[in-house]
Amino acid sequence: MKGLLTIIFLLSVKLCIAKQTQAPPSVVAGFPVNYDENAIPPYTLPDLFTLKNGQKVTDAETWFNEKRPELLKAVAELQYGKTPPAPKSIKYDIYEKKGEAFNGKAIRKQVRIYLTENSKPHPMDLLIYLPKNSSNKTPIFFTISFTANSQTVDDPEVRIGEIWNREGQKVKADQPSRFRPTNAEQFIDEGYGFATVYYGDIDPDFKEGFEHGIRKEFLKPGETKPKDDEWGTISAWSWGLSRAMDYFEKDDQIDEDRIALMGVSRLGKTVLWTGIRDTRFKMIIASCSGEGGAALARRDYGENIKHMSDSSRYGYQFAPNYHAYSTHVEDFPFDAHALVAMIAPRPLLLQTGNTDYWSDPKGEFLATQEAKKVYELFGEEGPQSNEMPLPGDTSLIENKLGYYMHEGGHGTIPSDYPVFIRFMNKFL
Repeated sequence: MKGLLTIIFLLSVKLCIAKQTQAPPSVVAGFPVNYDENAIPPYTLPDLFTLKNGQKVTDAETWFNEKRPELLKAVAELQYGKTPPAPKSIKYDIYEKKGEAFNGKAIRKQVRIYLTENSKPHPMDLLIYLPKNSSNKTPIFFTISFTANSQTVDDPEVRIGEIWNREGQKVKADQPSRFRPTNAEQFIDEGYGFATVYYGDIDPDFKEGFEHGIRKEFLKPGETKPKDDEWGTISAWSWGLSRAMDYFEKDDQIDEDRIALMGVSRLGKTVLWTGIRDTRFKMIIASCSGEGGAALARRDYGENIKHMSDSSRYGYQFAPNYHAYSTHVEDFPFDAHALVAMIAPRPLLLQTGNTDYWSDPKGEFLATQEAKKVYELFGEEGPQSNEMPLPGDTSLIENKLGYYMHEGGHGTIPSDYPVFIRFMNKFL
């Protein structure tokens, strides 16, 4: 049986890789998709250095204390949605404190975080590995995952979690996942901890999932859904990550000042937004975040706001206000270069794939070219070359605003993780 499950898993991985390299869609949600650089309409990006009152931003202090708050308010209200404050108190259940892992290299902790103070505790499971016998607080590579903790790593001692299936039901995660497990041991070998949470513990990733997620617990009396400027699922996932950070701050074995947060695709958008709204995260690694993330919306290449925010697709992931700009993106008061710039001066690595046309890797690269001007206000640098790098070129990760593109499609591949570790070694 074990051999059969292994074969099924390998076939699922091959299918996933095949999907990454097949021809991208030409029509999505009834809207055509542009993959022709020559067909991109002329566009002008909003100025990152002018305040609403017309004053010019010429120094880091004005950017951080005046321009950034203006942008933060706009991004919250018009794109991802405003989040509620943290609960006054959160209960933690540490159901494993010192499990042995990776042939004795690491200790394993399993923590259940109860996200609300009311009668519905809404648990989120946090899995943590730390190097064994470390005498210092440990920095952490922290990822938000598409599947349960027991499937995110290859460790039979992790409690089997639950996941949401395609029918909108929560089921036991006791079958092979279509996602390959992350090699957490490589982080232990470099002196880092590894931690992960399952995004579905916070809010389900489908339109009808609102009834089962965290957002419903914060409705005001008489409300049946969030307001037009309030949180979609991306903001909900982000809010949940902040609750994990609350725990990191309480664990005396973890260096809460050195947490690198990483996510892929819609979770790449999630970690980018988390780094913007919660500056306690000292490094962000956003993989293939694309439209709604680090790729310029005004380029209209690959996925655009129409495709993203349509009610038949992912409108539930954003504030309802976001969809209003799908037909006139030129009026959107910011673009992805602002999202990237708002991480400054903290380290940010954008990881893409050269055949991930749908997510527009060039649009992400162009966003760094604009955002690096903000990093320069802080005495930091972004990619020095104005030319798109070749796949596998690591020369653009030598600055706090980094860019790396692998050979292949959407997501992360095993060879990306040594690049992440190299970036962490230099800046975390």
